[in-house]
Amino acid sequence: MAVSEPAGPWNIFVVGLDDFHLAQLQQLPGAAHYAFHPLFTREELKSGDRFPVREILEVGPRRLKAFGGRVDAVVGYWDFPVSTVLPLLRRPLGLPGPSLEAVLKCEHKYWSRVEQARVVPEHLPQFCAVDPFAPDPLDTVTLAFPFWLKPVRSVLSYLGFLVRDADAFHRAIAATRGGIRRFGDPFNEILALAEVPEAIASVDGNHCIAESLISAGRQCTLEGYSCNGDVHVYGAVDSLREGSAGSSFSRYEYPSTLPEPVQARMAAIAARVIRQVGYDDAPFNIEFYWEEDSDRIWLLEINCRISKSHAPLFQMVDGCYHHQVMIDLALGRKPAMPHREGRFRCAAKFMLRRQEDARVVRVPTDAEIAAVEAAIPGVVIQVEVSEGMRLSQLRYQDSYSYEVAVVFVGADDHEGLAAKYRQVLARLPLEFAATEESGRSPSRRPR
Repeated sequence: MAVSEPAGPWNIFVVGLDDFHLAQLQQLPGAAHYAFHPLFTREELKSGDRFPVREILEVGPRRLKAFGGRVDAVVGYWDFPVSTVLPLLRRPLGLPGPSLEAVLKCEHKYWSRVEQARVVPEHLPQFCAVDPFAPDPLDTVTLAFPFWLKPVRSVLSYLGFLVRDADAFHRAIAATRGGIRRFGDPFNEILALAEVPEAIASVDGNHCIAESLISAGRQCTLEGYSCNGDVHVYGAVDSLREGSAGSSFSRYEYPSTLPEPVQARMAAIAARVIRQVGYDDAPFNIEFYWEEDSDRIWLLEINCRISKSHAPLFQMVDGCYHHQVMIDLALGRKPAMPHREGRFRCAAKFMLRRQEDARVVRVPTDAEIAAVEAAIPGVVIQVEVSEGMRLSQLRYQDSYSYEVAVVFVGADDHEGLAAKYRQVLARLPLEFAATEESGRSPSRRPR
């Protein structure tokens, strides 16, 4: 993977570049030698009602070709469609990165389970494909209730439902039929460009996967990378959940408090799966559950990117945003991440959620947010809503809650994390009013 040093700065194109993460990229070691260019902004990719996959694949290469200088890397830290299109943007330029098929073997939930079952079957739930547009989709389900039903491609648990009985299944199918094409159609555009086995090709982006329950234990995400076939895990982050279905994230905490031997076993499972799918020269994160009573480890899913949600946590604890891993690999270098060189011993991302729809009456101003951050060391606040909007207008939320703000916190212990978060909530002017209609839309939330 080694590459020669350029005469000028490294020209790094970021698919979906936004100001919040540009500021993090500019703080990386050696950033003075990087020139970051937007290959589409976040607004271009996320502001419309559809994912502009065709535009990315047609306009993106033209923009790269028209660039006056040398293109050294094409990277991205967003989920679909960014993580999925990166191989197609890199390939004509001969840049490092995994093949499209390797990425799809991670991101297509059904294909991924088929590949995982070849090497780690004992760590997987029972699963089957479901066509939500079949005359009677329940006839094709081979699992007993309860189970999870989710699209083969989605983000943030969008259209993911905990199905306890036949009535709940039919309500989930109705909601899925109404929204699955938002991800499924653009995902199919990418699938059409890959070499897909016949058995997988029949399960396209507008299909679902049903999985038996594995979420009773403690959830943990491994952040890692594969470089020249060497799979390395550099951090483990605990994910804590809340809500009626236990599926809404309440916070991420780093470093993980799971026993070291459990983390090591997870890392070994991750390495077997990453090698099986042929994913190389790129970062990943893999989500697991550990059942403490039975000591069983379950693999939930693979993401072909760094988690941008975890980046501030690594900076607070290890001293560097883990965008560094993404950049190093994209430039053909073995990643160099510091370890425990940050300001704090632990860090968390708290997700402030509401379970029911509401109207946003008041949000803090930029000055008010800055005042809270200045008053409480190790705090970064992002508000996800604006005054006057309804929470039901938020895009791609999970099926059981709305995320209205996130708060990154660094502290010397877990009690300090919670104490700082309480201080933020007490000082953050964020107000809501009930709407005329209570609850989530029945088309999105089967009860």
